[in-house]
Amino acid sequence: MDSVNIAALVLRLAVGGTMIAHGWNHAFGGGKLPGTARWFESIGIRPGRLHALFATVTELGAGILLVLGLLTPLAAAAVVGTMVVALVANHARNGFFIFRPGEGYEYVLMITLVSGALGALGAGGWSLDRVLGFGVHGWAGLAIAALAGAGGAALLLATSWRPHPAASPVSSTSAPSSTSAPSSTPAPSSTPAS
Repeated sequence: MDSVNIAALVLRLAVGGTMIAHGWNHAFGGGKLPGTARWFESIGIRPGRLHALFATVTELGAGILLVLGLLTPLAAAAVVGTMVVALVANHARNGFFIFRPGEGYEYVLMITLVSGALGALGAGGWSLDRVLGFGVHGWAGLAIAALAGAGGAALLLATSWRPHPAASPVSSTSAPSSTSAPSSTPAPSSTPAS
């Protein structure tokens, strides 16, 4: 049984710590919440400020819950939801590998799957769930993590994600004349400003 407790603790600390770092970076890194809000707007998630705040609170809260081993399937569901939104709204179009331009989806997919596994595994014996007698794990824990997480992500994407339309190629007959000045406005970055 110690092997299960060790595995649960390592996974909780890894995923929880990663989510705390993400939330902290959204709030206090580089561009802080305004930069995160601009980034959300640039990938079509609107209103950016509301979703920057929502994502930051979700990442910090879920991360802390996972580290403590408290309400583990619900914390895992929050991580699944956050990562599914990131996967669909930003990473899926860039291919699998993270090193591809725009960052592929391997990283967010792995965090999503590990979080689902945490829902199934449970927090283990070295957790507040164990102290409080909250023993939801197995298929029920996986269902909570996967279905609540994916459902929340689907709801957010359906109500708040409006991706920018893809630019259509310019034909040679409608090309701008050589006297027009080139645009100096940079394209939005595919990575957060934080």
